[in-house]
Amino acid sequence: MQLLCPTDELSEGCSRGFTLAGQHLVAVRRNGRAHVYRNRCPHRGTRLEWEADRFLDSTGSLLQCAHHGALFLIESGECIQGPCLGHTLDALPCREDPQGLWVELEAL
Repeated sequence: MQLLCPTDELSEGCSRGFTLAGQHLVAVRRNGRAHVYRNRCPHRGTRLEWEADRFLDSTGSLLQCAHHGALFLIESGECIQGPCLGHTLDALPCREDPQGLWVELEAL
């Protein structure tokens, strides 16, 4: 596992983009739990964000693709609306400890 960031750099209800070992990732914290996905929409393979660290819809409750508006559940990465309906974002195993948020890149 590789260190993605210190725990306090991913606040509740916030999303952040990262590049780690050449991989573009998105992390979001919801209900105290961090979720990490490959920053790649399953529809066209483009990055999700509107601008730096802007991955959430206007309600802050779903991940949203900036290019065609697809909406994804934060907890599972499942697309619930848009052209990739039923597909999922590539989830990465992650864990937290006192040092920070760790991610398993080999899962890509």
